[in-house]
Amino acid sequence: MGLAEYGWEDRVAAQYAAVAAPDRHPARVVQVQRGLCTVATEDGVRTASAYTLASRRAGFDEDPVCGDWVAVVDDPDEGLSLVAVVPRWSAIVRQQPEDRGGGEQVLIANADSVGVVSGLDRPVSVNRLERTLALVRDSGAVPVVILTKADLIDDGEVDAVDAAAAVAAGDIGVDVDVIVTSATTGLGVPDVRALTGPTRTLAFLGPSGAGKSTLINALLGAEVQATGEVRTKDLRGRHTTVTRDLIPLPGGGVLVDTPGLRSLGLWEAEEGLAATFTDIEELATRCRFRDCRHVSEPDCAVRAAVARGELAERRFESWHKLQSELTQQRPRRRRRRT
Repeated sequence: MGLAEYGWEDRVAAQYAAVAAPDRHPARVVQVQRGLCTVATEDGVRTASAYTLASRRAGFDEDPVCGDWVAVVDDPDEGLSLVAVVPRWSAIVRQQPEDRGGGEQVLIANADSVGVVSGLDRPVSVNRLERTLALVRDSGAVPVVILTKADLIDDGEVDAVDAAAAVAAGDIGVDVDVIVTSATTGLGVPDVRALTGPTRTLAFLGPSGAGKSTLINALLGAEVQATGEVRTKDLRGRHTTVTRDLIPLPGGGVLVDTPGLRSLGLWEAEEGLAATFTDIEELATRCRFRDCRHVSEPDCAVRAAVARGELAERRFESWHKLQSELTQQRPRRRRRRT
């Protein structure tokens, strides 16, 4: 496979020009494990390190992630060395769990679309959907909600689909597609396939057991990604995917499979939050005070809409929780910058 199968196009070539040099070659990160990167090059898939002498001489100081376009040098003594990360056009970023330092973590780079995946074999968590949509909208990628396992619900059980569609639309018609799928019957699989295009990258985010790997296997037409059973007592999936993997699709397009994430803390996602809650943002323009926090201020249009039943209290509480999370995070972000 050449680089075209991994998404190389004119846009990437223009970005790569920022780090190009005569002794360097373009590559794309397929997987990262313990400082070693599996990268796709024009000569095939190889292993490269970001911590060699060649890397240090190049002033390499950014951790590569799955989906990154990079520059590599083939050193006769050290082998393939990653010496630069190409400027990203999108990046999925979360706040790491506290036991891992609580700082910024880039999960995926250069995805064009991100499927926010939720299984219909359990109640759809609209709060988690809102959180994930805010994270994706802040990334620069286009979000789409993908509901899996439609074959496991009765025809009459439409509440889960309606709830997810309402969240994705921001309750006021924000344009986010909702695709209902079944890897078993093939329902919706062509619609998901259409998101990739010949050189586009589609990533999947969702909890363990949501059906991400099973859907990817349906798109590939082969059992490439490991899948596992969901525990019946709590509907949690086992972590069959343990790394982020870049997978080229036959006929063009690239997929990114990801492990299930229990923690999805927002990081500098103010714009993504505003784009996810445009109904609240619009209401806030009618508040008496421009800096209204919608807590106890007089003439608060947001709280008034909740009281009238025009804005769901659940949605307001979800927004308030995410907003408070970002507010509490700001001092930490300032300390890291200094």
